Amino acid sequence: MMRSLFSSVAGLKAHQTKMDVIGNNIANVNTVAYKSQSVTFSDMFYQTTQTATGANAETNTGGQNAMQIGLGSQLNSISTDVTGEGGSETTGNGLDLKINGSSFFIIQSGGTNYFTKAGNFTTDSLGNLVTQSGGYVMGYAAALNSSGDYELQTDQLRPLSVYGSEYMTTSPAQTTEVTMSGNINPEDDAFSSDGSGYLTTLLNVYDSLGNLYSVQVQVTQTSTSEYTLTTTGKVFSGSNEVSTLTASGSTTLTFNTTTGLLTSDDSFNLTFTSTDTRADALVETINVDVSSLTCYGSSTTLDSARGDSDGLGAGKPVGTMTSVGIDTSGRIVAAYDNGDNVVIRRVLKRLVTTFLQQHLTRVISTVSAQRSIRLVKASQQVRLKCQTLTLRMNLHQ
Repeated sequence: MMRSLFSSVAGLKAHQTKMDVIGNNIANVNTVAYKSQSVTFSDMFYQTTQTATGANAETNTGGQNAMQIGLGSQLNSISTDVTGEGGSETTGNGLDLKINGSSFFIIQSGGTNYFTKAGNFTTDSLGNLVTQSGGYVMGYAAALNSSGDYELQTDQLRPLSVYGSEYMTTSPAQTTEVTMSGNINPEDDAFSSDGSGYLTTLLNVYDSLGNLYSVQVQVTQTSTSEYTLTTTGKVFSGSNEVSTLTASGSTTLTFNTTTGLLTSDDSFNLTFTSTDTRADALVETINVDVSSLTCYGSSTTLDSARGDSDGLGAGKPVGTMTSVGIDTSGRIVAAYDNGDNVVIRRVLKRLVTTFLQQHLTRVISTVSAQRSIRLVKASQQVRLKCQTLTLRMNLHQ
């Protein structure tokens, strides 16, 4: 009778542990990156009342199995599903990450590196990418190389600064390509005896300091199929003429009288001179592409765009950071108002082997676990004292 009670109590105690684990899983249903746990049991030792026997030829009897009475069950293991993935959801925070498989984020706290699956990151007052508890997110930082481009430094892990002062702006670049487009109508009123005799338009360019200038050019008719495109020498900054800066460049536009398409040179060079230092920021020759101009009977339009047909050489002003995001490979990409998109950091993920996964310990729960152990031991001592007191009272009675 007592043996059956002891076995039942052992099973209840083991089952209670399973209920504790299940309760903890339920309690953490909304905990970011929580990894569920499962419990397995094993039987305990057995009391053998009769040993096994083999077959006996003399007595012509078969063998018998041993008679063993089990004495309950015990906790075998508590396993953590490290690689299991939870559901994905939209948070609206560009710094929130989800990591899959056997990979972990690397976090530094107190000079020690830790692994974590929690990707609900934020930034501190200095612009560092941190966890909700203040740990630094580690990865590769980007630095300017000899070409003036940002390049990831993979020599060592560093805390990631998302809003560092070195990343708040990007450098400007001078325009080296301009593309003109549109149509020149041979019968345009500007070419009549009552007109001005020419058409004008502006070509917008950036210098190497990010200043925007507008270069005035004019088209003069030589014949119905031939025109002269040349600069007027005037350069504007906004609506104000820059008297110390002069632009020069010209070409002859010759069109096929049947198709209206350009048959002469399809580009010309634009250069600058100045009486001050402004031309120092416009040292590169600007190529103006005119191959898209036509000579049809439709309305006259003259347009221009910075850059070639592929958008290269457009130049740019100083860029100011407008937003930061993280792509699927962990690269932190900063967007700027001048169109730049720069990889400034990369969050490093570490692949953890199965062996290491089995030896990972929840650091955050160490203190609470120690307290729980002390409480359990204390309650066991109280129960033991109560049982001893009850036994003594029964003996006295």
